[in-house]
Amino acid sequence: MAIFPGLDTAGISARDRFRLDELYRKIEEQYHYFVGYPCTGGFDYSELYRFLKFPLNNVGDPFMPGSYRVSTRNIECEVLDWFAALHHTPHDEYWGYVTNGGSEGNMYGLYLARELLPDGVVYYSQDTHYSVSKSMRVLRMQHIMIRSLPNGEIDYDDLRETIHIHREAPPIIFANIGTTMKEGIDDIERIKDILDEMALPAYYIHCDAALCGMTLPFIDDAPVFDFRAGVDSMAISGHKFIGSPIPCGVVLAKKRNVDRIARSIEYVGSLDTTLSGSRNAVTPLILWYAIKSLGKEGFRKMIEHSLDMAEYAVQQLSHSGIRAWRNKFAITVVMPKVPETVTVKWQIAVHRDHSHIILMPHITREQVDELVRDISLAFNGEELAGS
Repeated sequence: MAIFPGLDTAGISARDRFRLDELYRKIEEQYHYFVGYPCTGGFDYSELYRFLKFPLNNVGDPFMPGSYRVSTRNIECEVLDWFAALHHTPHDEYWGYVTNGGSEGNMYGLYLARELLPDGVVYYSQDTHYSVSKSMRVLRMQHIMIRSLPNGEIDYDDLRETIHIHREAPPIIFANIGTTMKEGIDDIERIKDILDEMALPAYYIHCDAALCGMTLPFIDDAPVFDFRAGVDSMAISGHKFIGSPIPCGVVLAKKRNVDRIARSIEYVGSLDTTLSGSRNAVTPLILWYAIKSLGKEGFRKMIEHSLDMAEYAVQQLSHSGIRAWRNKFAITVVMPKVPETVTVKWQIAVHRDHSHIILMPHITREQVDELVRDISLAFNGEELAGS
């Protein structure tokens, strides 16, 4: 089939078709061993394929009608409303957009903080995602790294002492709601107590809730970290727990803060409030379809499955002599660094002397059993099957 129907073209060659088939086969094979990164698989968005023949583009502010109308802005706004309600911010008090992923959402939160507090200093823990230091360099923001506790949380005593030393500069707190390696959750209430006890006139709190922004709201007695806790902005990934073939995410912020930095752009008939110009208009459709198909009860069941699998993985690894553990509410299982043969076969993330696996909704008990067997074999110096 030609890319443009009606145009006299030969289409791709038999060799190129073979290459595509081989690529598909390899990806399908590798997908079975995909346990080290927080991305959900097993979804079906085939009902949305028909939209791929249009040059969809959500350029500009999602809440403003622009002159580019081959878009999914209305769908994007519904997605944003759903996330805003999930994180307890009134409809008329928030602003946001669907991003290209968590890194863009975090950069937006930092950008907004910088515009509001140009003399501010960013405080972030040593367990913060690697992309954040890059964003701070791009934005030319002053920043200080704070020690982490063994479970991945920020060290609150070090944070208090460091802010006190630099109290002349407004603090910008970059909080982790689920760190990359250990899924440690920074305590927003405790951080706010530190800021309030110093009687600071101004501060800003951004939360990186890439994974946990879609798990904690569905877990009983989970820590409060959202707009109820007094945060100013937050970023959540869409391709992580929800699942998407295209990386995406959502950033939410207080509307009154965003209004202070908005600029009108005549060319697209909209406001320039986002970081990117042209924006993906397919990913809002994907998120909307997942939300409508699964509903809150569907997500709750997915999370229950992941939590059960995480506990099962800890038990099986422990029974095999591997010191495995997880934080409360976490679907990330941490263990000592596993042999390279296992890391390569199972695509496991490694940081210094730790490895981890993340029990996303598509991971099965059988996969956990197979992985545990491979780890035991590797530690005994035996060859792995299929590696």
